[in-house]
This record gives sequence, C-alpha cells and structure tokens, in this order.
Amino acid sequence: MSDTMSRPMRFGSNSGQPLTRRDGLAKVTGTATFAADNHPRNLLYAVCLPATIARGRVAHLDVAAAEAHPGVSHVMTPQNRPPLQGDPSEKPTMFSFRIEVLQDDTVRYAGQPIAMVLGETIEAATEGARLLNPRYETMTPRIALDQNEPEALEPGALGRPADVEHGDMQTARNSAAQGIDVTYETAPQYHNAMETHAVVAQWDGDRLILDMPSQALVLSCAGYAHFFGIPAGNVTLRSPFLGGGFGSKAIPTGPQVLAILAARMTGRPVKLMLTRQQMFGPVGHRGATRQRLRLGTDDAAALSFIDHEGVSETSSFDDFLEPAANASQGLYAAQALRSTHRGVRLDVGTPSPMRAPGEASGSAALECAMDEMAEATGLDPLEFRLRNYAETEPGTGKPYSSKALRECYAEGARRFGWSRRPLAPRQMQDADGMLVGWGMGTALFPCPMFAADARATLRADGTALFETSAADMGQGAWTALAQIAADSLGLPIEKIEFRSGNSTLPDGGIAGGSGHTATAGSALDASGRDVIRQLGSMAAADPASPLHGADNATFQARDGRIEVEGDPARGEDLAAILHRAGLEQLEGQGSAFRKPEDAENRAMNAHGAVFAEVKIDPDLCQMRVTRLVGAFAAGRIINPRLAESQLMGGMIWGVSFALHEKAQHDPRTGRIMNADFAGYHIPVNADIRDLEVITIHEDDPYVNALGIKGVGEIGITGTVGAIANAIRHATGRRIRHFPIRIEDLL
Repeated sequence: MSDTMSRPMRFGSNSGQPLTRRDGLAKVTGTATFAADNHPRNLLYAVCLPATIARGRVAHLDVAAAEAHPGVSHVMTPQNRPPLQGDPSEKPTMFSFRIEVLQDDTVRYAGQPIAMVLGETIEAATEGARLLNPRYETMTPRIALDQNEPEALEPGALGRPADVEHGDMQTARNSAAQGIDVTYETAPQYHNAMETHAVVAQWDGDRLILDMPSQALVLSCAGYAHFFGIPAGNVTLRSPFLGGGFGSKAIPTGPQVLAILAARMTGRPVKLMLTRQQMFGPVGHRGATRQRLRLGTDDAAALSFIDHEGVSETSSFDDFLEPAANASQGLYAAQALRSTHRGVRLDVGTPSPMRAPGEASGSAALECAMDEMAEATGLDPLEFRLRNYAETEPGTGKPYSSKALRECYAEGARRFGWSRRPLAPRQMQDADGMLVGWGMGTALFPCPMFAADARATLRADGTALFETSAADMGQGAWTALAQIAADSLGLPIEKIEFRSGNSTLPDGGIAGGSGHTATAGSALDASGRDVIRQLGSMAAADPASPLHGADNATFQARDGRIEVEGDPARGEDLAAILHRAGLEQLEGQGSAFRKPEDAENRAMNAHGAVFAEVKIDPDLCQMRVTRLVGAFAAGRIINPRLAESQLMGGMIWGVSFALHEKAQHDPRTGRIMNADFAGYHIPVNADIRDLEVITIHEDDPYVNALGIKGVGEIGITGTVGAIANAIRHATGRRIRHFPIRIEDLL
C-alpha cells in the first residue's frame, strides 16, 4: 500500500504519473537480452577457479590434467598469463579498485581467482577447472575485526574525508548532564543481484566489444581500456538490461578482466558468468563494522555532542572502508560532532559501495544509540528526535536545499499510530500472547549528481528520439527517464523512442548513489529544451509563424506545441516549424549539472522516518516484523509507482540487514561457509507482512533543475534501527549487533 502526500506536478503531463515499466513486457516474456544471453559464433566459455583458502600461496595446479580433458582449449595461470598493459594495482577511474588477475601465486582471500579454464562448452570448462586440484601453502587467515590492528585509512571511492569534526568536543563533553557510550557491530554482507556478474568479450583488432552488466557504461570503458592499452573510445560496452547491481556493477573486476584477456589471447569471443558462490569474494561487498557512539545531552535533553567512531574491514591489498560514521554528520543538532574511520586489513576481498554505503551501517548504529539516549532522558524516541531537529546542517550551518523531515515524522507517526505507544518496554502483547514492540528510525541519504550528457532528435512526423547511455538495473530508469524526456518536448510518452544501455551513446553517468534519475534525467531534459530553444529561434525569425517577433520570449513545450510562456494562445505545432524550415529532424544536446554555488552553499539530502512493529514469541523468541510504515521526502517524484517500488525495496533490505544477512567465515580456512541462497539468508515473502510507503511533497529548486533527490537507498537507512528499537521495546533487551537472531534473545 502507498500514498503520495503531494500536489499535482507542474512539469508536464508525463512526470508524476504511475506508468508501468516500458521494459516490463520484454522481461516477463523472456525477450530482454542480458549479458550472458549473447552467443557470438566460435564462442569459448570461461570458468574461474576460486581459491579455497584465504591466505597463503598456490603451490601446485595440475594443469596437464585439465588441458587433457576433452573440450578444454586453454588453461590460464600466473605462469602463462599474457601481460596486461595497465598495472592492476592502479585505479584508472573514480570507481576502481586494485584487482586480482593472476599476477602471482599469492592468495589474498577466499574466492580469489587462481586460474581460468577455457572450453568449447561450459561443461568442459567447469570440469577442467575441477581437475586443476590445487594444493596450497597456507597461513592463518585474518577474517575478524579483532585479528589485526586498525589503521588510519581513507574510506575510498566516495569522496568524503575519513575524519570530520565540528565544534569543541571536549567542552561539549564536559558540559553534558548525562551521556551514553555504546558499541554496535554489523556483519559483512554480499551483493547478490539476481543476475551474477558476466561478460561476453570480443576483439576486432584493437577494438573491444563487451556485453556486460554495467552501472557506469562510459566510465567502465575507460577502466577496461586502461588494462589493455587502448583508447577508451575503442571499447564498446553494451548493457541494455541488468538483473540488479546494488553498486557492484559500477566497478571493473578481476574475473571480467581475465575473460577479456582470454579473448585477446585466443582470438575468439569468450563468455564468463560467475556462479552464485563466486559472487562472494572478487566483486565487492559491504564490509563488517564496529562502531562506538558516545552521545551526551544537557538538562533539557538537547544533544551536547555526538562522537561516532567507525572501524571497518578492508582487504590486505586495498583501502576501501564502509564509511559508517558519516551517518552522524548532518542529521541531528548538537554542539559538537565528530566522526572518525579506521580500517582493519583482513584476508577478504576488497569491500565496495553497496546500496546506501556508509549510511546503511552507520544509521543502524546511530538510530539505536539515539533511542538509548532518549531512554536515558526519559523521553519518547520521536519527541527526543524532534527536540534535536536540525534547522540547518549541523556543524556547517548550511541551509538545506529543502527538508520536510518534520512532515515525515508527523505523517508517519499518525499513520502508524505512534501516539498509542507506551514508553516503557515489554508492555504490549497481542491476543495470541506475542510480545509486541514499536520502534522508529530517521532516514537520511545525500543527493549526489554525476556528469552526464544526452541527445534529443525531434522528427518531422512529431515523434522524437532521446539517447543517453543510462543504465536500468531494475529500478525503472527506462520508464522514468522517458517520462522526463517526453515532458521536455511536451510530447506524450508514446511518441518518444528512448535508447540507452550502450557506451557509444552520450555518457549517461553512473547509476548509483540514488543519483541516476537526477543525473541522466537532467541531461535528457536539457537536450529536449535545447531543441525547443532552437525551434523558438527559428519560429521567431519566420514571418509565417505565429511566434514571429518573439525574439526575447521564453518558450515552453506542451501538447506537441511550442508556446510563449505566460501566453499559451501564442504558439505553434513543433512539426509545423520543422516543415516550413524544410527539416526532417532537429537535434539538441544537453548536459547534467548542479550550480556550483548551490553545491557549495547548501546541504542536500533526502529525509524520511520509518516506524516498525515486531511480534516476538516469548518462549521461542522467534521474531516477525509485522508492520512497517515509511514516510519519505525525496524531492520531485517522477513516477510514484517506481518510487514506491524502490522505497519498499529499501525497507525490505532493512529487514534483511536487521534480522537475516550475515556472511559467515570458517575461521580455519577463511572461506565463506554460506556462499549461496540456502545459507545466506535474505527475506522471503513470508517475512514481509504489512508494508506502507508514504511520499511527502517537497519542492527543491536547488538540488537540480528538475528538483529530483532520489529514492533508491534511503529506505534502508531508517529501517534497520527502527526494527532493533522495536525489539528492545517488545522484550526489554537491547541487542547491539546485526543481524539480531533468536539466540540473542534466549
């Protein structure tokens, strides 16, 4: 169920409409072509052999046995791997990591590729990989946060400093009337999109064609070109459909580089598709964290300080940290704020951005700590948050570009029935004797924008083509972006042809950070408006046009016409202007941008509030999240149906984070023991009961020209803490690690 607390949109007839997905029919009928659906002639199949230890070296591979197997064509190992032109320890793009591509026989984490087998069939390559029968020289693996010393490392890739401090922390501590000092831990989580990582690589001389799921098509081309010493323009990446990404498909990976290298080595197309088990290691994950939060208040329950220390795992060979402590910057008013990050080098694959990187883990701890502080002051959790509501960005004092968090609190609480919540824990039971608890959490996520370009072509028949290398990983970008494009020309969406998913098109930016609709959408809107600008100039100079002489007018497009803004009676059909000019088509260009002064001087975030109900068996301690209500203010909503889907997906992931997800390592080998969907638990239908999404109207003239903030990640950020707080309210027990399991309550 969902509701939109908003006024009608002022931006055209397509935006704001809950249209169904334009790609839906292709997906449900099986005609959508994903990367691994491509089968060029003379294809070889690649299979990676993953390491079964986490630390040591490969002492022996039975290459002869593998090569003797019928159908095996090549076996690639560190001893015979052809050279790469680019150093795999370098980071060629803003979203790059050091990769493992058979540089040597060292094993740095379980699941690391230690060989690649090529075969005429997938079965032959798979059997050949098994016949390699590796032997190892092993060392004791380090896979837990207490197995190495924390180091001062930059969080990596997300562009924010490791340590931030505002105000006088020592003075604020000394003046606090009361405080808490608590530590929370979050478990490692792994990207598990429905579609695993795949690539079909083909070389034509020094030109490379890749069919590959990608969240950043043009950027990825530059990354892969680096490793092979060719211009980025020589790489074509085709990615019309993605079966999910969550951040992991924006980054070049070692297995894919090896497959491309194999295609170059053999002169034949090569296909690689990772198995589900191989997703646990070489393609990123959300690293484990240990977070210490110290909060203090004055006698009026106003926050004196928030001190958030994050310790996160990283790999032994790279520096990416889960920037969890960032969650405490910019949400609650306090005299002093400090966030710090330290990394622990472990024998794991390098962590990477994963849906709501930093904020997901950090807000889980922060929102629980806020409830603990509210309890210490004797206040209701919502009242405590309202007393510490920030009217300007804490620390910097910047005004918000827009902020409707109060409205989120109010409407979410009203719909949930929060006013009926007893303050003390363990006071509620249902008719079946189940313990009932209610909890809440604040949601926050920043609003980035990336560079992007687009092209619009208006045709003489009144239709239009829009092109940008956008990525739709299941969030509905094909539909929402087409709605924006159609409105820029004032055309019904049925008259719009939308092309994306190919790196040869204008750069559509990155599908990540909840910024893709804002970024690619702004470029598309600008390209359409460029067409309208050109048409207006042509018509104003044409004595035969009703717009003749309107040289200084501002033009707008509506219902297939161009009109003088403020004087809709003075206008003309788009096609008529082209016809008189003797043009078959007219092309416009557009780019995405945010005004530098707005980016510099305003705080830009989406906000929300999530309310959770849990029911817990008092004897068995089995937990159920029986109700979730989320109210979110995320700027302009282009498609309410798709936004609802994204917000619900984020809240469901919050359930998974709070109660289910945890990668479990074997302490002897460092292998992940539950590297499949049988042991790596995520919610199923039975785990999700009553789920309600509310979107709160919000006009934001600063965040970008379209007023879009993004909804892909914010749903996680309030939900995890809300569930943990509800468990505390139901049982009286405060669990300070995630996921929370039955045994924690026994």
